[in-house]
Amino acid sequence: MSNNDAEPRPAIGPYLGLDLGVKRLGLAISDRGLRVASPLGLHKRRRFSQDAADLLMLVEQHQVTALILGLPLHMDGSFSPRAQSSKGFAHHLRAKAGFTLPIFFWDERLSSVEAERLLIEQADMTRQRRSQLVDKLAATLILQGFLDAANDARRAASQEEV
Repeated sequence: MSNNDAEPRPAIGPYLGLDLGVKRLGLAISDRGLRVASPLGLHKRRRFSQDAADLLMLVEQHQVTALILGLPLHMDGSFSPRAQSSKGFAHHLRAKAGFTLPIFFWDERLSSVEAERLLIEQADMTRQRRSQLVDKLAATLILQGFLDAANDARRAASQEEV
């Protein structure tokens, strides 16, 4: 789990997961108990200001308490150009859009590959239809990975206290 230590601890409530693509944003939402991620949809990317406004609207609509951004690292763990783009997107959300919720990053290596594999295995659909679903399924896998890691850490901490 990648997290900025300066980020405040979010309030309890749903988290919004994002898979930042060049043409689309894959969106996923968690339940209020932060256990299960579900696909929320796709957002066709436009100008940053419009993307940010749309995200802020989703945050309000779903009472989101934190944002989880996929961080596409190279297989060796180093930053890729897309990872830099994800960091820049988060920075611009803070600086230009006034986004005040905590933003966490999750290593998304192979999330799109896994999403594609799941779609091929589970559904008989065309490549075009799969490409439309990959981004939101990848966002769901990113968010679920983050939730699972956070819940595992909480369980481990509570066992140590006993």
